[in-house]
Amino acid sequence: MKTPRAVVLLSGGLDSATCLYIARERGFEVEAISFNYQQRHSVELTAARKIAAAGGANHSIIDVNLRAIGASALTAEIAVPKGGAHLQGEAAIPSTYVPVRNLVFLSLAYALAEARDCSAIFTGVNAIDYSGYPDCRPDFIASFAQTAALASKSGREGRAADILTPLIAMTKADIAAEAMRLAVPIELTWSCYDPQTNGEVLAPCEQCDACLLRAQGFAALELQLPKEVIFGSPVKRA
Repeated sequence: MKTPRAVVLLSGGLDSATCLYIARERGFEVEAISFNYQQRHSVELTAARKIAAAGGANHSIIDVNLRAIGASALTAEIAVPKGGAHLQGEAAIPSTYVPVRNLVFLSLAYALAEARDCSAIFTGVNAIDYSGYPDCRPDFIASFAQTAALASKSGREGRAADILTPLIAMTKADIAAEAMRLAVPIELTWSCYDPQTNGEVLAPCEQCDACLLRAQGFAALELQLPKEVIFGSPVKRA
């Protein structure tokens, strides 16, 4: 019987790495895809390479220059919010939102899935403990799946790839626990939006939304964990 294949969107962060290991557990051969979009935290691509290798996945990095569009703290000279104040309630979408990033990335992942005969696409979007991005929400995912099926040869032939979002309704603590259950190499993952330079080393800032949400997830497990797990390991400059 032919092994099913899946594309996994792999940013290099905790969520996407957990998705890769979920796909493996479900029996898929994984085609991991990452994006060099000229992001402030491009060090995450180093993490993605290491995670793909550890997970035995084929790995592609696609260049998409979203800095040419800008309008985000991740792709323009705009300060990254620190301290997590807006995470405490119903707040405006933060400046780290990259205009329709997941729409762009999922479209390219869908193209790769069609080209590589993959029956599923895994993405680590989350709509519980997150920064409020519109392209991480269930209604967007459902709408995209419909549109992509109509736009693709595979969809028109009745072979549309499934868009799978196994983390979408999980808390960050749930995701952290799942990563540990699956033996994800958590210390290799990178979540921070605003890497801090210390000589030849880049370290997580520990204060951006991504750092704080990750730390809160592990804190909820009430385990004694090394800092490299809670925030991710420092990385040497490429």
